[in-house]
Parts: sequence; structure tokens; C-alpha cells
Amino acid sequence: METNVDLIGYGTAQGEVAVKFQTNQLNPSRMRPFLSIDEEGKVGSFISVFKGGDPKKPENFGTIKVNTEAVLRREEWQALDAAILGVAEQRLTGFNDLISRGLVYNLGNAMGTTVLESHTVSDAMEAEMTMDGVSRSKGDRPVFGTTYLPIPIVHVDYEINTRVLAASRSLGNALDTTSAERAARRVAEKFEDMLFTSTTYSFGGGTIYSLVNYPDRELVTLSTYGDWANTATTGVKIVESVLAMKQASINNYFYGPWVLYIPTNFETRLDNDYDATTPGTTIRERIMKIAGIQAIKVIDRLASSNVLLVQTTTDVVRIVRGMGLTNVQWSTEGNFVNKYKVLSIQVPQIRSDYNGRTGIIHMS
Repeated sequence: METNVDLIGYGTAQGEVAVKFQTNQLNPSRMRPFLSIDEEGKVGSFISVFKGGDPKKPENFGTIKVNTEAVLRREEWQALDAAILGVAEQRLTGFNDLISRGLVYNLGNAMGTTVLESHTVSDAMEAEMTMDGVSRSKGDRPVFGTTYLPIPIVHVDYEINTRVLAASRSLGNALDTTSAERAARRVAEKFEDMLFTSTTYSFGGGTIYSLVNYPDRELVTLSTYGDWANTATTGVKIVESVLAMKQASINNYFYGPWVLYIPTNFETRLDNDYDATTPGTTIRERIMKIAGIQAIKVIDRLASSNVLLVQTTTDVVRIVRGMGLTNVQWSTEGNFVNKYKVLSIQVPQIRSDYNGRTGIIHMS
């Protein structure tokens, strides 16, 4: 399955899905028609509509009949949704970790938001000490900078064969959700790539950067302390390298708390003893004694011998969320193949202050 990233910005769209959403301003719920019985006892196509109020309460949703041809029943949509949500909770650590820490900015209208505009602000004003309080202090004003972030639609196609669907219904078997699960897995992997690989996406006057290619990140040289995967590199040296990363963050005026993200090839190394004089204490446990470090997370998509120390505050990094993983019906080809998409609108936003300082430290 191929994962696609469509981008929308400043009145233009790039990609089939982006064009369709932009030109028709489609609500995702209109792309999820289901078969049901109308008031006259006839089978028809319906969609769910939100009536207002708390979206977590079922009574705040209703149904309306539509002309769109439906293929699936409501419970079959529910099976597909359960399948893709289960994939999102598997070991795709980075995105989920940031979300679990509340580092999220929710878009009120994901389909109508093409580019997210945000601002940086410079330091300004100084406190003065006088005896009479009459002398005027420096009356400067803060200077604002503007940044732009494209809002992507990440999607993967899959198919449900009509004959297979009919067979499962006639035999009373559950709908096979394997294809939906694989599609959701590919979308989730793309999110991890957007956060931890050198991939960039530029559109609409802005660029989506990752933690490892963000221009303002601070760099620390791993070879100065020794490659962690090398058993000749002692636990003391590994801790020294983490302390150097912490100091680099403090030098940028970012004081934590932090999460340490490590690649898979360093995972078991941290389970070794810290040194011979403290048996039973692992290198991982010693690192966790450093003040301000909240967690050590293993990132499978992070390149070998790359380590990130990230301050977990929204002025450093956040996930801009417009729509979580969603199944939609896309098209029907003849009488046998129905096409669907798993899509989502989410993007990492890496941030600096007005002076280009950030709490992202990258050691490689």
C-alpha cells in the first residue's frame, strides 16, 4: 500500500484528495454512507449528522437519508473503525507520546484550514529600579514574527470485494478488516516519519519539518562521547552525553521537562549495568535520575545512532490535529470492487522563539 500526502494552502491544492475536499468542501461523514431501513421499510443510504452539544454523547447524533450509494452497514463501518484505532495504539511511539502529554493544537475546522499561521515574539521591555518611580522605563515593544504550517491530508487506499462482503454476511462472519488495518498502519508510520526522519513537505508558504531536520535545532556530536551501541562506551560516557544535551537546552533558555528519544539500536544498550560499582543499576535507570528527564522512549523510525532530547512544552513541539484516523468510502468500480481510504489530518509543528532558539537537541 502506498501512503500519500496531499497538501492544501492559499487557495490551491496538491493531490486528488486535497482537490476533492477543497472544491466540494466535503464533510467526512458524507463519505461514510451506510445501509439502513427508512420509515417506509425500504433499504436506503444514510449518513450520521452531529446535531450539536457534547460529541461524546450518542444522543447528539442523528441520521439523514442521502442519494450516495452505500455498500456497508453501520456495524461494518464500526468494525473498520475499531480496526484502525487499534493500529494507532500500537508501537508508533512518538506521535502518541506527544499527544498523551497534551502537546496538541486542535483545529476547529480541519477542512477549512489550509495553512496554520502562528507567531513568535521577541523579548521586550526592561524593569527599572528608581527611588521615586517617576523616571520612565524603556518603552520598547515586542516584535512579532510569522510562520506558516501546511495542513496535510495523509491517506492510503484499500479495497473491499463485493463478493467477499456478501459471503461474510451470508455466513454470519465478521467483516475482514485486514486491509483497513494495513492502511491505517501505513498512515501511522507516515506520521512517525514526519516526526523522526529527514522528510520535509513544503507548500503554501510553509514547510513541515521533523525533529531531526528542523533548522534551529541544537546539535551535539555523538563521537565526542562515543557511540552508545559500542560496548567500549561506558555508562559514564553515555550519561555525560545526555548531560551535554541537557546543558545545550538550558543554554537556549529551555529548562525542561524533557523526553529522551532513542533509536532501536540503543534500546538494549541502556539495559546494561551502569558500571561495575553499582550492580543492578542500569544505564537507563541512571539517566532517569537526571533532573527534568521524564521518560526515555524508543523510536523505531529514528535512524541508528541518533538521539533527541526534547522539551515537552507546546512552545517547542505540538501535534496540530484536524482529524484522527478515519475510514471513508471513495468510489465503486463495477459491481465487484469498492474502494475506501483511511485518511487523517495531523502534522507535527516544531517551534522556535523569535531569536531562533528551541528546546530540541539532536545528537548524532
